[in-house]
Amino acid sequence: MDFLRTPDERFADLPDFSYEPRYAEVTGGARMAYAEAGPADGPPVLLLHGEPSWSFLYRHVMAVLADAGCRAVAPDLVGFGRSDKPSRPEDHTYARHVEWVRSLAFDALDLRGVTLVGQDWGGLIGLRLVAEHPDRFARVVAANTGLPTGDIPMPEVWHRFREAVEKAPVLDIARFVQSGCVTDLPEPVRRAYDAPYPSEEFKAGPRAMPGLVPITPDDPAAPANRAAWQTLVTLDLPFLVAFSDRDPITGGMAPILKKSMRGAAGLAHPVIAGAGHFLQEDAGRELGEAVAAFVHETAAR
Repeated sequence: MDFLRTPDERFADLPDFSYEPRYAEVTGGARMAYAEAGPADGPPVLLLHGEPSWSFLYRHVMAVLADAGCRAVAPDLVGFGRSDKPSRPEDHTYARHVEWVRSLAFDALDLRGVTLVGQDWGGLIGLRLVAEHPDRFARVVAANTGLPTGDIPMPEVWHRFREAVEKAPVLDIARFVQSGCVTDLPEPVRRAYDAPYPSEEFKAGPRAMPGLVPITPDDPAAPANRAAWQTLVTLDLPFLVAFSDRDPITGGMAPILKKSMRGAAGLAHPVIAGAGHFLQEDAGRELGEAVAAFVHETAAR
């Protein structure tokens, strides 16, 4: 497949995101970008973003985790942020995204004892990795996410979002991020979300991702997600459900995860107040504090 690469100058003067970009080649030859904060020997926390954001979304979470002694690792999914961007929407598949993140986290960075923090597509990808490589993980934080199999209908608001992405002649990335936030994004922050995309041809990833979510039982990704569920519910890994209180897209998944995951039993699951779908943007410090406390409390057991 052909890749596009966003010019570095597009990422100048990012507010509160001065982390030096790092890069690694992953399966298929794509260059995948990531940012790190905190001590290199700290417990690794893998922060996976979703649609249509990038690692910039985790800037406040990263600062809190670094101060707490964790090694925060925030990749840009292929097609997003500073990572290479396949030029065609059809180059994006669910399986490829799982493999790209696996290749970065395990082949390139050799992360072990990982705490997954997955939001939106970050959970759809990350929970698959936990199920398929449980020996690499120490604990899981699910934040406004899920693992759909197509057996349960998605909420109407999600279908409206998917249709909007498919039909928009110009995909306004910053506007879509703003629509998932409770707080008003300052103009420099909005520019940061638009930065990876100099033109429409760079947006194949954001265009494709809504269509990759399994919404019917016969979706190509449904069998792998069902298999992942069967494994996840048996794992003893501590599993924290840290959802916001104002997310109409994934809010219904919180009670299901709390009830289904063995590792969720007996934990005090935080509800991040006053935050929308992109809770990292609305309440990043609060989410970071919840993750840091979870890492240290469960490590002490």
